[in-house]
Amino acid sequence: MASAAHLPRLVGTRYLVPLREGGSLPAVVETDHQGTYVVKFRGAGQGPRALIAEAILASLAQVLELPIPRAAIVDLAEGFGRSEPDPEIQDILRGSVGTNFGLGYLRGALAFDPAVDGPTVDPDLAADIVWFDAYLTNVDRTPRNTNLLMSDGRMWLIDHGAALYVHHRWAGWRDRIHGAFPQIAQHVLLPFAGDLEAADARLRPRLDTAALREVVTAVPDEWLDPDPDIGDATAVRGAYLTYLAERLHGQRAWLAEAEAARRRGPETLRLRETHRVV
Repeated sequence: MASAAHLPRLVGTRYLVPLREGGSLPAVVETDHQGTYVVKFRGAGQGPRALIAEAILASLAQVLELPIPRAAIVDLAEGFGRSEPDPEIQDILRGSVGTNFGLGYLRGALAFDPAVDGPTVDPDLAADIVWFDAYLTNVDRTPRNTNLLMSDGRMWLIDHGAALYVHHRWAGWRDRIHGAFPQIAQHVLLPFAGDLEAADARLRPRLDTAALREVVTAVPDEWLDPDPDIGDATAVRGAYLTYLAERLHGQRAWLAEAEAARRRGPETLRLRETHRVV
């Protein structure tokens, strides 16, 4: 079995440039080692739950050997980025002292274009990514917003803050563990994906209980707010582990839904469905 990838703890040393393409206003940040990262800030509007989703999916992707940039927890000191003139960004930075999430910056990367890049994608890799996103309820990898980058001839997975939307409303979460994920029909790689049952056979055995526990344990305590439907931070951490393990090994309506969508072929895009849909 593969072991869970370790998320190194780095220190942000210099604020380089904001990235204004997304609503979370991430930025390119230089760190004390391992170079530059695109950092998602805890003080941004999505809050720490988006960072939890980022960290869990990045760690799981590394366990599964899916192509994701190097991931890290990035600590920011008080006063970090004080030269940034935008008052909105300054507010975000002031609310982000401490732990944040970063993915390695891919210099010169271009957004994945399904018309150009899609036919070159290996069908097994496309199936693995569709499987991954269906398992983890990632609504944010559609032709409208692919969250895939091309760099040095490789495809890279980025931006997973909208996944795991179960944690935005924990009430009744156990009844939703095994639910289907109809949004998978809009996945940008679905038209290029091979057999998802074969992807399941490749990937599921790699995520044993020890690997899942290590991934969840690596989430920083500061991001785990107590929840009235779950309990304290320890109980919330346990809920994540239960959700991941039981969704992986239970009825798995999400897998049947994804394979049925693949066999039907691409569907017309509907209005954007986000993590607020539960």
